Amino acid sequence: MRADSRSARIQVLVAAQAARRGAPVGVVDVCTAAVAALPVGGAGVSAMSRTAASHPLCSTDDISEQLEELQLTLGEGPCVDAFAHGSAVLSPDLLTGGLQDRWPVFADAALEAGARAVFALPLQIGAISPGVLDLYADVPTVLDAEELADALAFADLATILLLDARIDETRAQPGAPSPDHGFEDLGGYRAEIDQATGILTVQLEVGVDEAFVRLRAHAYTQGRRLADVAADVVAHRLRFSPDSEPKRTDNGN
Repeated sequence: MRADSRSARIQVLVAAQAARRGAPVGVVDVCTAAVAALPVGGAGVSAMSRTAASHPLCSTDDISEQLEELQLTLGEGPCVDAFAHGSAVLSPDLLTGGLQDRWPVFADAALEAGARAVFALPLQIGAISPGVLDLYADVPTVLDAEELADALAFADLATILLLDARIDETRAQPGAPSPDHGFEDLGGYRAEIDQATGILTVQLEVGVDEAFVRLRAHAYTQGRRLADVAADVVAHRLRFSPDSEPKRTDNGN
């Protein structure tokens, strides 16, 4: 199939999803249309940056939501690798030994969440890369050439939508992305994580990168969502110290 014909078909599928929602086309429609068109069970998009905290934008179900959270909290997984290297990472079976070695924590956590295959497609135009589109299946799955080409076309459209929406100025809502909400309705997620990271740079006397690492490490060790830990830091319910473990406060001061 010619690239322009494929792109046009993908745009029609995504536009149809937006029409069902009765809202302008958003990246959530890309995820929903991809699940309908490909042999996958769910999809999610995370906004990623080398200079700011990364964060999930949308997901189609609980498992894809968990996968986005896991990868950004752990700092490992196909999504992280796809963004770092600028190329698709295709994992047809997470039980493959090499993948267990490559992502020792994520692979087991993803399997426990209900994913068996994960495909991560970087969103990029030239040197610009605003995030990653993740797809998962609950059984071992191989995308054939046509399916992979379609997946890449979905990723291309998601890239354009994110850039058009000026993602760097958009806030996302913690944990709420779903087919019922347009990208334009997401609010609060990134801003709170960025604010918490900034607070930790002061509390820990470290740079932004180290502060974000400490934030997500605490979320992982406590088994909590990154957004929830960030909210506690911003509300002064949780305080970090350079010399001791983070401590909760009851008075919020």
